[in-house]
Amino acid sequence: MSKSLSDIKKRIESLKKQITRHDRLYYTQNKPEISDFEYDGLIKELKKLESEYPQFQAADSPTQRVGGEPLKSFKTVRHKTPMLSMDNTYSHEELREFDKRVKKNLASEKPEYIVELKIDGVSVSISYENAVFLTGSTRGDGETGDDVSANLKTIRSIPLLLDIENAPELIEARGEVYMSKDGFAMLNKEKEKQSEDLFVNPRNAAAGSLKLLDPKIVSKRHLNVFFYGVGYCKGIEFKSQHEALEFLKKAGLRTNPHIKKCSNMEEVLEYCDRWQKKKESLDYDIDGMVIKVDSFIHQKILGVTSKSPRWMIAYKFPAERKQTRLKDILIQVGRTGALTPVAVLDPVFVSGTTVSRASLHNQDEIERKDIRVGDMVLVEKAGEIIPQVVEVLKDKRTGAEKKFRMPDKCPVCGSKVRYVEDEVAVRCDNPACAAQAKERIKHFVQRQAMDIEGIGEALIEQLVDKGMIKDYADLYSLKKEDLQVLERMGPKSAQNAIDALEKSKKSDLSRLLFGLGMRHVGEHTAEVLADRFGSLDALAKAELGELGDIYEIGPVVALSVCEFFKNPQTKRLLEKLKSKGVNTRQPKRHTQNRLSGKSFVLTGELMHYNRHDAEGLIKSLGGRVSSSISKKTDFVVAGKDPGLKYKKAATLGIKIIDEAEFKNMTGGIK
Repeated sequence: MSKSLSDIKKRIESLKKQITRHDRLYYTQNKPEISDFEYDGLIKELKKLESEYPQFQAADSPTQRVGGEPLKSFKTVRHKTPMLSMDNTYSHEELREFDKRVKKNLASEKPEYIVELKIDGVSVSISYENAVFLTGSTRGDGETGDDVSANLKTIRSIPLLLDIENAPELIEARGEVYMSKDGFAMLNKEKEKQSEDLFVNPRNAAAGSLKLLDPKIVSKRHLNVFFYGVGYCKGIEFKSQHEALEFLKKAGLRTNPHIKKCSNMEEVLEYCDRWQKKKESLDYDIDGMVIKVDSFIHQKILGVTSKSPRWMIAYKFPAERKQTRLKDILIQVGRTGALTPVAVLDPVFVSGTTVSRASLHNQDEIERKDIRVGDMVLVEKAGEIIPQVVEVLKDKRTGAEKKFRMPDKCPVCGSKVRYVEDEVAVRCDNPACAAQAKERIKHFVQRQAMDIEGIGEALIEQLVDKGMIKDYADLYSLKKEDLQVLERMGPKSAQNAIDALEKSKKSDLSRLLFGLGMRHVGEHTAEVLADRFGSLDALAKAELGELGDIYEIGPVVALSVCEFFKNPQTKRLLEKLKSKGVNTRQPKRHTQNRLSGKSFVLTGELMHYNRHDAEGLIKSLGGRVSSSISKKTDFVVAGKDPGLKYKKAATLGIKIIDEAEFKNMTGGIK
């Protein structure tokens, strides 16, 4: 007797529940109840039924973890609430200072702390709508990230359906994707067999895997996840970090088993020290601990700065130090002509990567530490990222070591170098120096500037060395035929690079200004200048006094910008860019510039705007937003529970407005 459609649907739902349950037991709780053979049998039956009855296939089915064609690119998604970065420290004393600040701001309230392992992985945000997996994205810049939903679905410890009744309408769960040490070893072993480049550490492997465009490859990468918090939740209001973590755990989202609630800072310090000694016993990397004020009411009182919460801090374990020999000191020439000494080391494995070079900063630093060629030195990674020589082992000297002096001539072009008064830097002023040209072009194409994919460092080196380009404007004269004959380039990659160059011509003026590489002009300053002048021509004509009067543009930046545009070589370069069709105008933020020239500072919690939207609205109407109060501040927008900025504004006599006044001032636009 044939089964009815109702029976088929019930069987499919039953299989989905069974598989989801076994996924949770195996990947989240490490308590498998059936064999791999039995599990594969359930998957096979479900796939067969869904293939025969596609009307019953749903997005939350375990069979939908891997599938579809490789993506062409990642979409950008905006986080409901920003994924802020953390302040960090390496000392017990600074943790005690953090505790004092928290207690001071909470007045009579006594804080409790949640202490978590700081997983060395990739931060992600995953949204569930009515318990069903909706989207998953990387942290990105904190406001927006890449939509890597297809890749995250391949991670078995991430449920496609939350195992909870009365699920919230929408929840953004925050987690850290990582690769275990065993998984990392297996991956590199496989890459070695295929004669491919190896990953340097598990974190890089996890990050690289999440950014692959083919989910089928990602599914073989042994990725895992720990969830550590809730970014946004509609339908449930949590009272504490501890309560939020318990909810995540009950919902089937994998949380770290080593989370501890501490009643005071001394208890926190003891727990941090314990894990510093035990960290090697884990099958995944941690680079410290995260300390959070537990109560969400307390978190609201403490608030956040523009970059990080005041209720959270990372305690980074002291950097690992390794001994090695300093074989030589080379000179690196930067895009502004600054000469930087670089130590050439006997390769040594430090904090997860092999280090063979380290910056020595400048001659003063070399003399202060008495660093000599041939010395045995101690090397560490600052913040576990940047290699640096921290100490010379003078008792190991043989007498053969040699003192180092900065050269009188540029090692690349041979021009005489200049020692700048009031600066430790030594500079090459030759505008035709090939080393500077390469660095300027690398800066121009980077993501934060013109964002030209396909034009990487190796290609730039070839293009300059072969005389095909001399500056970044020459990039726009390249043709597909020029590129496809170069090393590691073919017709497809050459065409992709040409397409990226063409796309970059439409970039906003602010990106172009940052890409030009003016000294002292970062991303934010470039945006301020672009919004103020509107076009490259208008900025180029600006006088020193006019630039200096602009809010957030000091005399040093003003002089740098003025000198840059007065340089005849700059004028020729900009004409070349314009002749190639590169956009030199900034799009108008809004037709109404009712806030033009006005400076705002936001403090406290706004009820009808999130912080990002409020800042964007001010900018769209011609205003400026600053994270700190000064005499140049025009308005302070005070929300619920304003902080010390409110008191400072009152002291300075700066106008303080509430949210209703702000809404009226902006014309009710949201």
